Amino acid sequence: MKRILFSFIAAFSLLSPLAFSQNISEKQADYSKAQVSIRFYDRTMYYPGSKEDNPIYVDVAITNKGTDTLRFKLADDRMFSLDFYAFTIKNTTLPVTKDLTIKRSTNQTVYFRELAIEPGETYSFVENVKDYIQIDEPSIYYLEMRFYPELYKSKVVEVASNRLSLDIRPAPSASSSSVLPVENKTTALLKPEAISPDKVIEQTITARQKSLWDQYFLYMDIEQMMVRNSEVNRRYKNAAANERNRMLQSYKADLMQNRIDYDIVSIPEKFEIENTSYSQTDGTVSVLEWFKYPNFSQKKRYIYKVRQRDGIWQIYDYSVTNLGTE
Repeated sequence: MKRILFSFIAAFSLLSPLAFSQNISEKQADYSKAQVSIRFYDRTMYYPGSKEDNPIYVDVAITNKGTDTLRFKLADDRMFSLDFYAFTIKNTTLPVTKDLTIKRSTNQTVYFRELAIEPGETYSFVENVKDYIQIDEPSIYYLEMRFYPELYKSKVVEVASNRLSLDIRPAPSASSSSVLPVENKTTALLKPEAISPDKVIEQTITARQKSLWDQYFLYMDIEQMMVRNSEVNRRYKNAAANERNRMLQSYKADLMQNRIDYDIVSIPEKFEIENTSYSQTDGTVSVLEWFKYPNFSQKKRYIYKVRQRDGIWQIYDYSVTNLGTE
């Protein structure tokens, strides 16, 4: 059983690497038993250019290989907790992005969490390499990551990951590419349709049962789902536009890895639309869902809240009631 502990959210003011180095304790914690590994999260064809149209998602795993509890800090904006490096065959490194440079050279408050993982346990998350590295040319690169368990500061403490071979292909022509998701095993573009609230819920749950993530998120207001958490809502309101986009992408990645909001991403064995009620703009859909376990089946009632925008119904909130086992 995972026993990853989250302490209170803390913050530090980012002034400059020099200012940080003056405040670092001479005695550093021992991170020699921390293993950091990376792997491609959803490996596909990678091209130069836009991080939004062709992201390079990497799963980052921090494992405690020691016999004592491993404690470290993790910034909400991961740019203050890690770096990615891409090496050419001549061992030169690619430049970092402008966003990374600006963030680390601007006075700001950086929020972080203090985490603790027990021996043998792992904490993982997903990052887009193109948030960190500017990739303009097709080539074979060697990718690695450095993790800063005491935050970026002046990089006094760092743990290096394994290396991955990153194959960047020449960008396809405009006529052969699309930024829109496509239906599973077809070439039809996925676009939300003006269907009723109960059909929205039915299609969303069915997509989750089949692990069709693009279809699962099609009728979901990701922004509103994310800011249901009051602390996240506060940080989101105070964030710049590019940071808001990163928070949204990180939230989706966390949902896909079942790390947060477990109820909304749980996969029911079967479900039944119980009741649907809606006005011209808002509505609720009540659904009975059954979840199969080795020795029993659990029954729950989900109340999905939906609202209409430009003729499309979207899920923006939900609640769950346990109805016992069968």
